[in-house]
Amino acid sequence: MKNTLIFGGIIFTVYIVYRVYRYQTLDDGLDTLVKKGAVILDVRTETEYKTGHIEGSVNISLGTIRKRYVELNRDQTYITVCSHGLRSVKAEHILKERGFKHVHNGGAWSDLQEVLIK
Repeated sequence: MKNTLIFGGIIFTVYIVYRVYRYQTLDDGLDTLVKKGAVILDVRTETEYKTGHIEGSVNISLGTIRKRYVELNRDQTYITVCSHGLRSVKAEHILKERGFKHVHNGGAWSDLQEVLIK
């Protein structure tokens, strides 16, 4: 039991450090890309998306992106976002594997939203 609590504490600490690091290193150029017409691609589930999202973002869940990527324009610039930044990395990778050249990881949607409203 004690080991489980210690392990849980370590995992929690790593997660907090990651979130702080990710927010501090969020690409400052993403707001410029949005101003130039980049599409924010929210890869959370539809239910998650409905609880809150960046205005104007498009929702294609990570679970469906392998089928629905054909709905996207390969010449468009996309910024992938999700709840914590992990699914957005995976979505970015999937799109790049399928020939999309202008895809950027925006991390957690709430962090990107804060950058956009500064």
